[in-house]
This record gives sequence, C-alpha cells and structure tokens, in this order.
Amino acid sequence: MAFTYRPGGTPADDTSTAIAEYDRDVLAIANDLGSFAAGAELVAAVESQRGPLDIVVHAVGPIVVRSFAASSEFDYRAMLDGNLGSAVALCAAALPGMRTRGFGRLVFFGLNGSHVTQPAKLMSLYGAAKAAVVTFARTLALEEARFGITVNVIEPGDIRDKQATREQARAIAADNPTGHAGSWEDIAAAVRYAIADENGFLNGMVLGVNGGLVNPHE
Repeated sequence: MAFTYRPGGTPADDTSTAIAEYDRDVLAIANDLGSFAAGAELVAAVESQRGPLDIVVHAVGPIVVRSFAASSEFDYRAMLDGNLGSAVALCAAALPGMRTRGFGRLVFFGLNGSHVTQPAKLMSLYGAAKAAVVTFARTLALEEARFGITVNVIEPGDIRDKQATREQARAIAADNPTGHAGSWEDIAAAVRYAIADENGFLNGMVLGVNGGLVNPHE
C-alpha cells in the first residue's frame, strides 16, 4: 500500500505505523497533488516500488468552514485546487495505465449530500468543491467503464470522533436515524466494498455512510 501526505503538514509516521501492521512495505510519499506533474511523479513513484496502480482512493482535500463573506481568494483556491484539482491531477496520471491493463478502481469522497448540491451554511466553497468532485467522478464512471474501470463516491456523515472504533462510536449520541455516530471502520468498510474485484458492476455509485443523516453535515 502507498499513501500520500502533505509536505510540511502532519508527519506520516503514525499512519505508516498503523498500516505496517498489515503491510510491512507501506510506502509514504510527500505529495500535495498540486499539479499534473505532481500527479505523474506520484504514480511513477508508487509503480516503481509497488507495481501497477490499480486501486486509487482519493481522500485528499482541505476544508474551510467559513461564511462566504469572510472567505478569501486563498480559501477559494485552496478548496478548488485541494479537492477538485488534486482529483483531476491524480486521475490524469493513473488512468492511462488502468486503461492499458483493463482494470481499475477509483474511489472519491464527497460531502454528505454533495451529489444533490445540498447547501450548507459556512460551506459555500467547500461544498462547491465537493459537488465538483462528485460530478467529475460520476462522469469518469460513464467514460471509463468500457476499460474495466469503476468510479464510485463515498459521502461520509456524522463521524464525530475520527479516531473512534465502531464500538466506541455507538456510544456517541448523534442526530441521525441510528441515534449514534459512525466511525472510520464504517468508512473503511464502504471503501472495501467499492474496490472489491467482484463488485465491478457497481459503477457511478454514491454511497452515503451517514446512519441515514439527511443534513449536509453533522
């Protein structure tokens, strides 16, 4: 397995240690996917050390929770470039090899409700960026399926404590139909479902992992 981390951001050590329990050869690469060249460098680095890149989970992208009136041009660039731009750069680099091999799995992350452009206060820029990611992903699902490539989207919601296990999350009250929060394990289960070899007919799917939450955010 290989994963990226933002240069100058949170160190990769803890993530590498956690993954190493399952993959001793886990590869951590500093790359912000800020350009097509960065995407090409990332894919080349992964494939040179771990072989063909057939599964991509795009979990890149910053978030700004701020009214539009209080937002800056920097916020706008960060939301669009960090979320949509990174997805485009990664796909531009990864898809040619997948097409050649006749197989690929791409998974993207949206905001809860972003597939229907559901508005949320203080998230004008972030919500717009995530809606763009979902549209991009679902369009790729139409264009790339003939090459054996599936493209799906996960929209998380009510994941209150990002470190909590599923068992721990069930003790956290949340305002969704289940009455409790979700966990990273629920998100991971959805990713595994989307990338499974036997699920090649699941394509263009938007899977809400949210306990039935309707609101765009918790």
